[in-house]
This record gives sequence, structure tokens and C-alpha cells, in this order.
Amino acid sequence: MDNNTILTPEKKKYNERLQRIEDAVALKEPDKIPLAPSFDGVIQNFYGSSYKNTYYDHPKAIDAIVRFYTDYPQCDATMTNLLISGKACELSGFNFIDWPGRPGTSVSDYSTHQIIEHEYMAQEEYPELLKDFTGFMIRKYIPRAYDRLQGLQNFSFNTSTVLSAAFLAPFYSPAMLDSYKLFAEIGKLEAETSAAFMNQIDQLAAIGMPSMFMAISEAPYDILGDYFRGTVGIMEDLFEYEDEIKEACDMFADQQIQALQFLRFIPMKGKRVFFPLHKGMDGFMNDKQYEKLYWNPLKKIMLALIDMGVTPYVFAEGKYSTRLHYLADVPKGKVIYHFEDIDMREAKKILGKVACISGNLPVALMEYGKKETIVNYCKSLIDNCAPGGGYIFDFNGACENAKRENINTMFEVFETYR
Repeated sequence: MDNNTILTPEKKKYNERLQRIEDAVALKEPDKIPLAPSFDGVIQNFYGSSYKNTYYDHPKAIDAIVRFYTDYPQCDATMTNLLISGKACELSGFNFIDWPGRPGTSVSDYSTHQIIEHEYMAQEEYPELLKDFTGFMIRKYIPRAYDRLQGLQNFSFNTSTVLSAAFLAPFYSPAMLDSYKLFAEIGKLEAETSAAFMNQIDQLAAIGMPSMFMAISEAPYDILGDYFRGTVGIMEDLFEYEDEIKEACDMFADQQIQALQFLRFIPMKGKRVFFPLHKGMDGFMNDKQYEKLYWNPLKKIMLALIDMGVTPYVFAEGKYSTRLHYLADVPKGKVIYHFEDIDMREAKKILGKVACISGNLPVALMEYGKKETIVNYCKSLIDNCAPGGGYIFDFNGACENAKRENINTMFEVFETYR
């Protein structure tokens, strides 16, 4: 930066917040504990908006988000605040989730989306997935997951005669031409959503508020379990298709690393990627399976990101007590681990000299808890996690509903006790 550059108060605040988080990641003691709670639905509810608007009225959703962080400058970074095109989901016939505002939905306007889990790949289709991933995705996965894109299922080539433009016939079949029209409409809607999201980032930066992460990835095992085989299916596969699971997870790890290469070339501090861990919690598999099929492919992506100067932000869902020693096997001061259900004293003991920790304040307390309970819980987290640095405050999950007085109580504790 030019020495003659004069920072605006907002830019100065932005840099202070960013540095506070970076210090915590590096296991240093910041000037004060960084606060990055996952408010999600609370933001919309406080300002007359709703989750539905994050799908169908982006300007209104963004206005609520900016107003929230303007009113609560105690925060050091925003979490999630994703915008999705409900219209694009409708046009494609996307059937993986049910979302607020979708025609015929049973989901409340004030609730996040609900997963509708299907098996989009049969057990016997592992060889096809591994041998011809692109072909499998075009001909089988997309038509199964997107009801209005059935035209892709017959897409294939005949390479016996390549003497004219007739070879391109699979691209211009009537079914494919209909799909192109749909893709054009979906693409326009997705471009509008992307522009709205960037506008949100710019508005937040203008008030001095950085984002907690720049991209989202997943553990390869979760990709396979969430989007292809389903929870029950992937658990059955553990006993009969372990080698195929490993090969698929290795493939997904390489794909994720390649997709995240753009982060290497962004000239800024505070580059972080969010990893929600869905199926690695205690009890979902034994230790040997966890190390081989879950942790090793995930760690491969994490190490690649660290090599790029990017911090993995790993959100461990569910109980994770038996997995802590695996999580400790990372370079020092390069990873953030968020926990939903764990003894934070134990997490600090095992991970405190290796990685930054976060999470654990129950979102239920924000909705139903009494002031005294909230105060005591926050003080306990500070006492157990903050000494020595390496701690960022957050809830144990996304806070969809909360009493404003409870949110205010939480912030008061961190203002007076930290």
C-alpha cells in the first residue's frame, strides 16, 4: 500500500477485523476475541425479511444483511449469507432440496431449505462413475437430479465415422436443443444471482465487514454420500464397496483441488474455504474407515489449499470427540475447526497448539435460554478457549431464530468479559 494512501474509517475497521481473525488462525492472541457468529435466519427475521427472500428477492435480503451488520458492529466477519436463485431451481426441476418460496412447498418462508435425499447413483454404477465421470453426470446424474433436463440422458457419440459435421448430431438433437434453451434461461438467472452476491460483498466491505470465507468445498466422502449414494446407501457401501469408495473419494479430491485453483491468484489476505463435514462424525464409521475414506482425501484438499496460502475452515457437524487426534495432523496455525457438539476444553487441549477452534454455543440458548444461562455459557467458552489465542467465537450451528435480547446479552458478555 502507498504510504500516502489515507484509509477511510470503514477500510481501517475492515483491516482490523481481518487481522483479528488472521491472528487467531495463526494461534496468536488478538487484541480481543474475534466474533463471527452464524446468524443466518436471525438476520432476515430481525428486519422484516425472510429466508424466502434469499431465493426470490435478493435486494431485500441484502438490505437486511447490511442493516444487521451495521447495527451489530461487534462482529468481525460475516458467515454464509448465501443467495440462491429460486427461479433457476424451479426451471431446472431441481429435486434435491425443498426450499422456501418454491411452488407447492411445505417449507416456511422463515426456514432454510430442507434436504430431500435420494440415491442418484446405484451401487452397481460405481464402475461407470469411475470410468466415465463426465458421461455419467450428463446421461444419468443430471436427468435424475433435475427433472426438466431429461433430454441429456441419450447424449452419446458414435466414433466409427468422423467425416463430416454429422458427427456433432448428439449436440443438436431435438432433446438437446430444448435443453440449451433451458440452460440459457437458467444461466441468465444464475448470473443475476452471482452479481447480487458480489453486490452484497461490496456493500458489507463498504461498512468495514469482511466475509469469513470465499468459497465452499466438501469432504470427498460427503460428496459421494450426500449427492450420489445417500446416507443409507453409502453406509451399506462401507461393507461391500470400500475400494470403490476410496477411488471415488480420491477422484473428488483431485476435482476439488483443481476447482479451487483460482484462489491461488487472488491478491489478498484472509482467503478461506468452508468445509461442512456431514458424515464423518462419531459412530458413522470405524477409525480405520474414517482415516482411509474420510480424513485422508479431505486432508489432501486441505494441504493443497494451505500450499496456496488459503485457510481451510472446517465445520465439524455432530459429535466429533473420537476424531480430534486426526484433526491435529495438520500444519500449525493454518486451519480453523468449528465444532457443534464437543467438550471445548478437550478440543483446546488436543488442538490448541495446532489449529484455531470455534463454535459450540447452542443456538437453542439464543431462542429459549435465560440471560443468566447465556452469560455463564459464554464466560465458560472464553475461559476454556481464549487463553493463548487460537479461538474465534461462533454458535454450534446456524442460528435461524433468536430473541434480540439474547443476542444483545451475548454481545455484552464479549464486550465486558473478553
